[in-house]
Amino acid sequence: MNGWEVVRYALGGIAVNKLRSALTMLGILIGVASVILLVGVGNGASEQVQDSLESLGTNTLTISPARGAGAGGTAVRPLTLDDAEALTHRDAVPDVAAVAPVVQASGTGSYDGASHEIPQIVGTGPQWFSITNSAVGQGRVFTADELEQGRKVVVLGRSVVSELFAGVDPVGRQIVVQGVPLEVIGVLKAKGSAGAQDADDVAVLPLTTVQATLTGYGSLSQIVVQARSAERLASAQGEVSAVLNARHHVTDPSAADYRILNQAQLLETRTETTRTFTVLLGAVAAISLLVGGIGITNIMLVTVTERIREIGIRKAIGAPKGVIMSQFLAEATLLSVGGGLLGVAVALIASRFTLAGVEPVLTTGSMALAFGVSVLIGLVFGSLPASRAAGLRPIEALRHE
Repeated sequence: MNGWEVVRYALGGIAVNKLRSALTMLGILIGVASVILLVGVGNGASEQVQDSLESLGTNTLTISPARGAGAGGTAVRPLTLDDAEALTHRDAVPDVAAVAPVVQASGTGSYDGASHEIPQIVGTGPQWFSITNSAVGQGRVFTADELEQGRKVVVLGRSVVSELFAGVDPVGRQIVVQGVPLEVIGVLKAKGSAGAQDADDVAVLPLTTVQATLTGYGSLSQIVVQARSAERLASAQGEVSAVLNARHHVTDPSAADYRILNQAQLLETRTETTRTFTVLLGAVAAISLLVGGIGITNIMLVTVTERIREIGIRKAIGAPKGVIMSQFLAEATLLSVGGGLLGVAVALIASRFTLAGVEPVLTTGSMALAFGVSVLIGLVFGSLPASRAAGLRPIEALRHE
């Protein structure tokens, strides 16, 4: 019996019990589709995080106050405008291109009866927009003169605009934030979101305006620093640390009262974390593929039991053990191959939709691996029933009722 005859006989066996075969393939389909989609979700989440971090610039440093060990997590020592000013001195920090002090608050914005809770109200200088790659899509950013005069102007993110100005051009209109009237002079280009944080749900004001109306003239929330290039980021971080250590009288760098977040290091850490997350998702989904393999074993054992008499007749007329085994093994493999192909097709269709807020990113490698494992499962899990069928003695098989 040649290979084509073996396959044809296996297809005939599958066709005899169409519903049972379909349910068996469904188990493999679910397993393959789950592996491909969950790995795709992990890849999509990784790309979202990477795009979000890269949108902030890979040559930026974010300086924030260190948190004390005491209850309440109070800052050990605040960052001040003088600290930010010291970082603009070219002779002390030659690798620093720009500096932006930042104060942060939150509040409710309203316009013409609509209101929206704005989680990120940022008070800063004009340099903040270029440092953080926050480009303006409409209007303009505020100027150094408006910062100095404390003008009540604001640049809004897309999410705030969509909540307050449905179908209306916001530029030139006035909103009220925590009772403070502000003229909208610009709208930022969309950045998207990473997980639960929406980078477009933001309002950016002059630092002096926020301090005069919302936060008071206290410490800074952050200082954002831009290095001259990504290659100079490490040296810029060293220069910033030296200046702040001198100003804050820090003798032990490990006990500094500030933290410096290196954007490139954060990107590398987040990428590694999401890669681990992706592997974990794939491993969890692989369990369903394993369950599908167990289903193949179960169905093939039932099939062998139902066809014992047939096996006995074939062996009695001279069919060798290898032929009997190959026929049942081919039947199990065809079930897994069919389920695997359908699983790949389902995954490709489902990847066009957003899952858990993430657009899956499928790779050829993950699809090939999932399909290959499904074929291997058919061979491995089908070998036990096939061996059982091949090992039947003809006389005992013929006696079977």
